[in-house]
Amino acid sequence: MLCVGLLSVFVLAACGSSESEDKQADGSKEASEETNYSEAVNYTITGIEPGAGITVTTEKAIEEYETLSGWELEQSSTAAMVTELEDAIKNEEPIVVTGWNPHWMFAKFDNIKYLEDPNGIYGDVEVIKSLARKGLKEDKPNAYKLIDQFNWSVEDMEGIMYEASESGKDIAEVAKQWVKDNPEKVKAWTEGVEDVDGVSIELVSTPWDSERSSANVVAEVLRQKGFDVTITPVDVAVVFEAIANGDADATLAAWMPMTHKDFYDEFKEDFVDMGANLEGAKIGLVVPEYMDIDSIEDLQAKSK
Repeated sequence: MLCVGLLSVFVLAACGSSESEDKQADGSKEASEETNYSEAVNYTITGIEPGAGITVTTEKAIEEYETLSGWELEQSSTAAMVTELEDAIKNEEPIVVTGWNPHWMFAKFDNIKYLEDPNGIYGDVEVIKSLARKGLKEDKPNAYKLIDQFNWSVEDMEGIMYEASESGKDIAEVAKQWVKDNPEKVKAWTEGVEDVDGVSIELVSTPWDSERSSANVVAEVLRQKGFDVTITPVDVAVVFEAIANGDADATLAAWMPMTHKDFYDEFKEDFVDMGANLEGAKIGLVVPEYMDIDSIEDLQAKSK
């Protein structure tokens, strides 16, 4: 009887322990499912420089989405944003950042994702266009032809950015090596382009790694054809203004149809649109995959 009684007590205790553990597991699961990510990130989107196309678009998103009511966009620099993202991923903490492709962070971090954008504020797939000042085709036909024929992929651009970030080399140095390693692509860009002797050409660009990559690649190919090339990094609004006013010859940095739409529309009568030099670009809000949300509408407005 004693053995039976002890056995019964043991079984009951074990069952009770199992039920308790199940309840705790269920409680943990519920707590996980009920995580208020909006509160956890202090209703803040970690962004980049003021005036950037994605900064302007995110400010619109905050105005348009009810779930972003009361949120703030923390504006700093691309480097600071990526550092905060890296720290958050290392500690498996929630974070919401402004993101875009091409960018080397998508090569570095394989566990980040875009939040769905039901209102279409960030647009769908983007292209990056080349623009030229009026008269460039007549003044410097070989430069115009080479820039017009320049075309590459998201993977090409991200490869240069990632190599520069990992090696610590300047993008100009990495771009020069990329040109050396991709003769077939360069051959297509220079088809029908004659050599010149010191003709000057000024490319104007934003200071971000994506645009620095394209500007330095094209500059290197132009130099190989005998051009004297200057790359001038400026704010995105100045990029469009400089081309429209004829203060610079061309840019490879116009993100359309959404990111730079306001700037494009303001000056579109005063420059030549040479078409896309890269397809498949994208912008939006980005979070780590371990955050159990899929859409901007999964976030919560800040209570007043």
